[in-house]
Amino acid sequence: MIPYGRQIISDDDIAAVTDVLRSDFLTQGPVVPRFEQAVAARVEATHAVAVNSATSALHIACLALDLGPGDLLWTSPITFVASANCARYCGAEVDFVDIDPETFNLCPDALERKLAIARAAGRLPKIIVAVHMCGQSPDMTRISALARAHGVGLIEDASHSIGADYLGAPVGNCAHCDITVFSFHPVKIITTAEGGMALTNDAQLAARMERLRSHGITRDPDLMTHAPDGPWYYQQIDLGWNYRMTEMQAALGLSQMAQLDVFISRRRALADAYDAALAGVPLHLPGRQAGAASSWHLYVIRLDDATRHRSVFEALRAAGIGVNLHYIPVHLQPYYRALGFAPGDFLTAEDYYSRAISIPLHAGLTDEEQGSVVAALKEVL
Repeated sequence: MIPYGRQIISDDDIAAVTDVLRSDFLTQGPVVPRFEQAVAARVEATHAVAVNSATSALHIACLALDLGPGDLLWTSPITFVASANCARYCGAEVDFVDIDPETFNLCPDALERKLAIARAAGRLPKIIVAVHMCGQSPDMTRISALARAHGVGLIEDASHSIGADYLGAPVGNCAHCDITVFSFHPVKIITTAEGGMALTNDAQLAARMERLRSHGITRDPDLMTHAPDGPWYYQQIDLGWNYRMTEMQAALGLSQMAQLDVFISRRRALADAYDAALAGVPLHLPGRQAGAASSWHLYVIRLDDATRHRSVFEALRAAGIGVNLHYIPVHLQPYYRALGFAPGDFLTAEDYYSRAISIPLHAGLTDEEQGSVVAALKEVL
């Protein structure tokens, strides 16, 4: 089976993790800050907060922006459920904005219409989570302008997008948002096995997220309610969680960062090759937004004939092609249906779901394997 995605682990990666295992610190040591600094420098952000998953990063990002009961978060229905669940963890409500049919990202036109209706109704969201589907940035210029005009906080869920660019600048620089989130799951661009990171240019947001990832505890006397009892003293000033990243994970991530440009270059070459090889096949290729250079975490095709969706998917699996589907619309999940969402609420997202198939794309995919994927697609279609 040719997998749709997988990690690449080098001897240098293994050595980096082994060095930590032989060191004095397995957690809360010097490697996590080094990893944070490396990512922040690469994406030109001021602050980085490493955590144990991108889901944790989304959670503390929402908390740092004071999302809570009675508030509302909007995101895309085509994303992993974590982009919406982070609001529910805070006790907030969730709604969705339909997608652009070509990029699969949150549609700025739909957002503009929905914000106008929400303003008139006096029910604006507190936060918008703009998802970078497949590794391509949304139209953050428009989305940011709309969010700021309505006083709405903005998080970029760039879990797919480390190494991507937008308008000639690296995704993650937070030029258009309050906080950006990356994922380091094994199928992502680089991996820490499990792990995530929140980036921001706001020192106060960064400090709060740092506390929230570690039980809400501080050792800073300036933040304490009274003077420390002694050099051992700490205080819990927020209700936080244990979302810390280990030293082993950070060592792996730091080693992987040295390979980021190679991984991105290979993914982009594979995406270009798919575009050329699949031209003329009865399917829609992924759209490319002007000014957005994708990291190509995923390569999603859409079938012309939705009635063949399941049969084509199963035929490709039977041929040894490890296709997948990213994603089932979040509003159609049973949990969200129980909150009142239903089929027909977001028609573009639902049409996407009826046709989409993720085909193999990862930096370790060989030309021969890609040729097998193309040949299988052509035979099935």
